[in-house]
Amino acid sequence: MRSGVLLDTGPLVAYLHPRDAYHDWAVETFDGFAPPVITCEPVLTEACFLVARTKLPAARVLEYVARGGVQIGLRLDKETAEIGALMERYANVPISLADACLVRLAEITGLPVCTLDSDFGIYRTHRRRALTLITPSRRSLHEG
Repeated sequence: MRSGVLLDTGPLVAYLHPRDAYHDWAVETFDGFAPPVITCEPVLTEACFLVARTKLPAARVLEYVARGGVQIGLRLDKETAEIGALMERYANVPISLADACLVRLAEITGLPVCTLDSDFGIYRTHRRRALTLITPSRRSLHEG
């Protein structure tokens, strides 16, 4: 079991939505994680929105959090300057608030990011170090 993983929106939605193209990958991957995974509130906001768009209750996201599957690892009010700097640095991507928070968490913790978002291959911690990513194989990313 892998302990200490940062969780992005895509894998969380895929895990909670049985008809998602990456659901099987997400379930298999999450089974290898020692809970809780770490994320930020903007990721949960995005996940609630996307889960609701699939006609499932957005509360599924919060139920998963309540079961102890997720820990909030960042206080946005304490990291505003650093996250703002990341958003400015990657404005051309553009980077979302959720992504900037996860990059900041990776800077703080050194933990890998579980994501479906290819933009995480662009982001760097402390301006130079590539993030360690947990993603489906390239082939499955193109099939999904």
